[in-house]
Amino acid sequence: MGASTVRSISDISRHQRLKDNNEEGLPPFRMFEELRADNQQLTIFLRRLHEVCERHNDVATASLIEIWVDEAERRAWFLSETLVDVR
Repeated sequence: MGASTVRSISDISRHQRLKDNNEEGLPPFRMFEELRADNQQLTIFLRRLHEVCERHNDVATASLIEIWVDEAERRAWFLSETLVDVR
């Protein structure tokens, strides 16, 4: 697609959009909320990437992304349902 590839762990870190939470003592409820929000955001990022793949006729990568979207949506749903039980 004409872009350069990721070259190292530090390169990955520079491009990271979902931020790490290194807070000690994070309550379980907040952890579940953050995991749910991260998976919802990941779904948005993946859908945008899918659009890029479609524009470039990259069917193979688009197919993989569809699987990852389904998995992220399932995780977000599971975490939402878990939060209902915890409240």
